[in-house]
Amino acid sequence: MPAPLTTPQVRAEYQRLKNQPRALDMTRGKPSAEQLALSNRVLTLPGAQAGDYIADDGTDVRNYGGLDGLPAMKQLFADILAVPRPNVLVGGNSSLSMMYDALARACQFGVLDNAGNFQPAWHRLAARKFICPTPGYDRHFLVTEHLGFELLAVDMTESGPDMRQVEALVAADAAIKGIWCVPKYSNPTGVCYSDATVQRLARMKTAAADFRIMWDNAYAEHHFTGPPQRLENIARCGEAAGHPNRVLQFASTSKISHPGSGVAAIASSDANITEAKSHIAVQSIGPDKVNQLRHIRLFGAHDTDTNTDTAHDRLSGLRAHMKKHARLVTPKFAAVLEILERELGGLGLAQWSTPKGGYFISLDIPDGKAARAIELTAAAGVKLTAAGAPFPYGKDPRDRNIRLAPTFPPLQDIKQATEILAVCVQLAASE
Repeated sequence: MPAPLTTPQVRAEYQRLKNQPRALDMTRGKPSAEQLALSNRVLTLPGAQAGDYIADDGTDVRNYGGLDGLPAMKQLFADILAVPRPNVLVGGNSSLSMMYDALARACQFGVLDNAGNFQPAWHRLAARKFICPTPGYDRHFLVTEHLGFELLAVDMTESGPDMRQVEALVAADAAIKGIWCVPKYSNPTGVCYSDATVQRLARMKTAAADFRIMWDNAYAEHHFTGPPQRLENIARCGEAAGHPNRVLQFASTSKISHPGSGVAAIASSDANITEAKSHIAVQSIGPDKVNQLRHIRLFGAHDTDTNTDTAHDRLSGLRAHMKKHARLVTPKFAAVLEILERELGGLGLAQWSTPKGGYFISLDIPDGKAARAIELTAAAGVKLTAAGAPFPYGKDPRDRNIRLAPTFPPLQDIKQATEILAVCVQLAASE
């Protein structure tokens, strides 16, 4: 390990970097062009030959209907989330939209408690609150803020949300209506929830009879280092605890195929799915089944002679596809971690996550320095996610967390950006 730079050396190195024009962007967790190219075949599917628009259940995907999605698409999401197929409802391309709609319906119409009784619409309540494990996904927090919830931050630990904080809050306050969760390779820490955390979330006592767990399993298949991390089945835990209607699970192909034209789904109890469909039937005459068929054909083998798909191959086909993503993503994460260790390791200035999947690395630096480090980095031509973004209301109370998104830029840009960031962290700390 090289000797740490003195303050004058850090300032001189920063000025040298600042004087070199560049425009590098690590602001959002987007797939790279090379990752998107892995799914380009979807643009020519399902194909133009006669009958190729007929799904294996006989549905003509060009027409109306199929409110909850093609059976084959429902089954693929059922396999990903480990739930029965009838408990899946397939929607459009955005799981975030489905989350927004689920909460908007709860605000407008109310939801079922675990005994099957309707509770009052949330917009009628004098106060409504939502728990936000932090650092977390900024768009989750924005949804609940936009819908008028007060956001309550709880700490993220290496096994998920700090359950002592969560359990104390939900037991004492009936205005708390839910919690956001990214249970696998969490955004941005990369944490996978432990079995104990999942079980405690499912069985905890809540003052609100209509409490909801928003289980955004966005990175269920996004592994890149070692074997896939195990995740306890939240649906089964909820049923076993007598809380079958507590959990709403979400997933999508947004970072599997093309984010702009993927497929998303919600999974929940029989009662919740039936209730959701009663509203969606007014909102829509059916989702984009052509796009669903494209994805079925992308991930599964299709026999053009018999016009049938081999269902058992779809999940394995998707996972083979994700291994191609991993080969592109892994070197970028490895480069960031290597440079952070080389430039900041042992200095006492930073600690960072070492995720085994997902899209982000979470970096913590000395309190009160994150915004300044990001400002210095921007002046040197490197854009990072705004300080405070992974926290409710965009405010990190300790001003120390920086979210890194290594997937989108080319590898050489990633290396250069991380080296510049390391210098900026040292400079901000020295100030």
